[in-house]
Amino acid sequence: MLIVIDGNSGVPVYRQIVDQVRFQVATGLLRPGTELPSTRALSQELGVNPMTVSKSYGLLEEEGVLTRRPGLPLVVSERPRSEVGRERAAQLELLLEPVAVAARQLGLEDGEAVEVFRRVLAELPAEEAQRR
Repeated sequence: MLIVIDGNSGVPVYRQIVDQVRFQVATGLLRPGTELPSTRALSQELGVNPMTVSKSYGLLEEEGVLTRRPGLPLVVSERPRSEVGRERAAQLELLLEPVAVAARQLGLEDGEAVEVFRRVLAELPAEEAQRR
């Protein structure tokens, strides 16, 4: 599991952890049953307070993304296909929001912006997207 913390982003560290784990689960990088590092191990790796990691893990557990097993590491939860599909769409929405703002700022019409997005999608081979 790769988590990158940006201390200058203005986004709280716990939120960065939650967002990145959620994204990795949605993309399939973290598959159901995958064990996550302990709170202590991840806090040392990231150089953050263990309570910050604990808060992140707790929120992900409340959302059903992670499952706690007493005495064992947290794991990525098994989720229904429909829920996974909704989560993927939600992740894409989050990524597209700044793009939509930029399209508005550039003065592009909706159809024009959608056409640019379609062209970019068409020009990007599926295999290449998996490697990025």
